[in-house]
Amino acid sequence: MSSLKEVCAGLPLDPLPPNRGRDPSIPHAPVRTPNLTPAEERLALRNALRYFPPNLHATLATEFAQELRQYGHIYMYRFYPTLRMRAYPIDQYPCRTRQAASIMLMIMNNLDPAVAQFPQELVTYGGNGQVFSNWAQFWLVFHYLSTMTEEQTLVMYSGHPLGLFPSLPSSPRCVITNGMVIPNYSSREEYEKMFAMGITMYGQMTAGSYCYIGPQGIVHGTMLTVLNAGRRYLGSGDLRGRVFVTSGLGGMSGAQAKAAVIAGCVGVIAEVDEAPLKKRHEQGWLMEITSDLSHCIQRIREARKAKMALSLGYHGNIVDLWECLYQEYKKTGELLVDLGSDQTSLHNPFSGGYYPVQLAFRQANQLMNTDPERFKTLVHESLRRQVAAINKLSDAGMFFWDYGNAFLLEAQRAGAEVEKKGGGATEFKYPSYVQHIMGDIFSLGFGPFRWVCTSGDPADLAETDAIATAVLEEISSTVTEQVRQQYNDNICWIREAGKHKMVVGSQARILYSDQRGRVSIALAINQAIAKGRVSAPVVISRDHHDVSGTDSPFRETSNVYDGSAFCADMAVQNFVGDAFRGATWVALHNGGGVGWGEVINGGFGLVLDGSEDAGQRAKLMLNWDVSNGVARRCWSGNANAYETIQRTMEDQRQLRVTMPNSIQEDQILDRALQG
Repeated sequence: MSSLKEVCAGLPLDPLPPNRGRDPSIPHAPVRTPNLTPAEERLALRNALRYFPPNLHATLATEFAQELRQYGHIYMYRFYPTLRMRAYPIDQYPCRTRQAASIMLMIMNNLDPAVAQFPQELVTYGGNGQVFSNWAQFWLVFHYLSTMTEEQTLVMYSGHPLGLFPSLPSSPRCVITNGMVIPNYSSREEYEKMFAMGITMYGQMTAGSYCYIGPQGIVHGTMLTVLNAGRRYLGSGDLRGRVFVTSGLGGMSGAQAKAAVIAGCVGVIAEVDEAPLKKRHEQGWLMEITSDLSHCIQRIREARKAKMALSLGYHGNIVDLWECLYQEYKKTGELLVDLGSDQTSLHNPFSGGYYPVQLAFRQANQLMNTDPERFKTLVHESLRRQVAAINKLSDAGMFFWDYGNAFLLEAQRAGAEVEKKGGGATEFKYPSYVQHIMGDIFSLGFGPFRWVCTSGDPADLAETDAIATAVLEEISSTVTEQVRQQYNDNICWIREAGKHKMVVGSQARILYSDQRGRVSIALAINQAIAKGRVSAPVVISRDHHDVSGTDSPFRETSNVYDGSAFCADMAVQNFVGDAFRGATWVALHNGGGVGWGEVINGGFGLVLDGSEDAGQRAKLMLNWDVSNGVARRCWSGNANAYETIQRTMEDQRQLRVTMPNSIQEDQILDRALQG
């Protein structure tokens, strides 16, 4: 087993490590089908070999060519480290700065087999959310970080470390861009080719920005979504005896089982792959598993009657489950599902993100590689069947929403009946969860704020939990009723987070907070570090899926109705603004959630070390990181955002936002246009 010191020493070239190939004991990414021409294959091989000196090219060229043809990408499996991949305590990293050590810790957490979906392919979640494109990049990044000073910045081009460049101590230590392809060439087909050639990368959201904290990150957001869906659609946040049906138990979607139980409902989640089913069951997040639809229906009835919280995993295709639920309704008149959604990885529908109902799991994996066009046809047929069953159940009284995974977008492309008559460009028959549920929360400035205790000590996490709870309780007594409800939901969450055993990987926590709460929590944690109540630095971050971090017309900005939902100024400005206001590292990505070419999103990491400088950075950067998105949402006409930014300007005298004037009489427009 290698050590952290050896991992930081640079690429192991003399001697070369043995080529152990793929580890059969862990899950692996589906085979990619980039359809490269012979010239493009040659270029892919040339690009991979440039990481190595010429005397090794003859040895490596053959195996890299084999990887390319067998798996559709050159991962460089030979260079997969033998060191156990996990978030080691910060003091164990051989670095010249704690900022660099923090970045190392976060990268290793993203690649921890307990956290990552396909660790040997460097995929953290979502089927194709890469940390790096290949293992040579990992070794080079760790070498650069170990030698970096506070007057250097590591520049990352889609997984490739361009190098260390001179900068200021106040500059970010790392600047990451992923997938920044010229818009006219940002198609799904072009991406597959460019990724295979090693020249761009799909970083999803927190995979390529090194800020993933395991499924806890999405558990909380899913819990809030289900809770607020109950309030909106069912008239109550008391979900006992209510049934929520959805699909997916992988990297992100795996949170649904735990979230359903915390929300108090019956969660039934379909999953075609047995590996994630077992993983969630072993974690204790999934209470029961069945592959028998009759037994599944029986357990739904029993749990509804007993009003018990239950997470039930159905090992099978979600289409079969939806059709069975409709047949049961047709036969008995009993509607067994109240709320419905979907979390299959439909941003990646033809490369393992969605499995058509007509094929068994292994058959599908084979066909997507041997006959991609036939596989695509079956995916579209399956989506049409899935939507048909959902439509019938919806007509009977079920409430369905799109979970921002491109379900309705891909269903529309497949020819399914999801059109909303008279709807706008971002509207379908069913709303996205942002349009109906979480959008108003974003407009209040609330979003997924998170932190990681770099000591790796659970006692530090417990202390920061207590700090955050005290801060939110103090603020909640001074806010409006609408804002207080959000604070109370999060106070309940943070109080019970330890009991629910959320930690997978690093000692991390997430909660939804507004601007005032985020700044106050960060400053209180920084003070606790200074006083020794928290033993080591804390990294603060957020999901890119936030108030300001993402421009995504079919998800985060789907409730922006002034025509600017397809514009990406907010996410780009956020990335730039975070960089010069004090972030330790920043990232800007093409794709994430809804898919390549559909989204621009960004994120950050900021190290709190107890210093006055860290406190100043946190205050300045976090205020911008929220106000930017609230101001944009205000300008688009959102009433919640208008009130929120108005109050923020009253609190911050240096903040001045251009406020919209509303049209009082639509007849003015009619008369002007008719004239």
